[in-house]
Amino acid sequence: MSRAGTGSSRLAAIAAALLLLAAIARAQSPWTEVTAEAHRSGVFRNSALQESSGVAVSRSEPGLLWAFNDSGNLPFLFATDTSGTDRGSFVVTGATNEDWEAIALAPCGQSLCIYLADTGDNLERRRSVRLYRFAEPLAPAGTGAARRRTAMAQVLEVRYPGGARDVEAMFVDGKGDIYLITKGFLSPVRLYRVPARAWQAGRAVADSLGPLPIDSGSGLGQLVTDAALAPNGRDVAVRTYREVYFFRLRDEGRLEPPARPVACSIAGLEVQGEGVAWLDDSTLVLTSERGYRVSGTVGVARCRVGG
Repeated sequence: MSRAGTGSSRLAAIAAALLLLAAIARAQSPWTEVTAEAHRSGVFRNSALQESSGVAVSRSEPGLLWAFNDSGNLPFLFATDTSGTDRGSFVVTGATNEDWEAIALAPCGQSLCIYLADTGDNLERRRSVRLYRFAEPLAPAGTGAARRRTAMAQVLEVRYPGGARDVEAMFVDGKGDIYLITKGFLSPVRLYRVPARAWQAGRAVADSLGPLPIDSGSGLGQLVTDAALAPNGRDVAVRTYREVYFFRLRDEGRLEPPARPVACSIAGLEVQGEGVAWLDDSTLVLTSERGYRVSGTVGVARCRVGG
């Protein structure tokens, strides 16, 4: 056999072994996989919103969604809805976008704030990352409105114990504590927490709350890209490119799978789905970056979380 043939055979054998390992990992997984009741509800109409990496649902303006572009883009916040309508955009005052990856709406004192996580770090080289928060702005009433500015953003510099981490998922609880979940590419998926009081000092070392039982090593589709806390304050959705995992947030801040652990398949719904938020306690909204000649999308999904 030729050297070229031998090389091809070895590559084929390696690929087959990787597929077998992934299948074994899925077979041994404690999660029950179900298919979501999901559909694509719209595409983003604002041509500037091309790399949506996260989404948040307004609690003050029904039907309003907040989105943003990820790394290397300008610090813009976009208002939209589940049909992708352009509801205007804002410059986030006092912020820069090194690699924005997640967004949430949560209390900050007596107000509701938008929280932005500038925490992306694919090669895990950043010595520290930044969180921003600012009062939720009022979206323009019409469509395609002129860009406005948000209130001045407050900045919180965060480091992780043990060195840099790549984080694309964040949620914030009712006390204002911030939870960060690693992507799981260079190391297992882990959960960190930054207490609300850290904003007073402007810098913090995140608390490590341990690993999460998501097997990101079984394939690139299993990398964690976003997370969201339901309006009930208990259920947490953690999404990858192709599945959504459901957890319960416990009083001590840890995440536990429900009695019937569910991994909800959303494969095939999006080009490169990255964002997740809760429209209500049983319905998710999902957002995707754009693909080749395809606009970014918005989707709606339901899954049985379990008891």
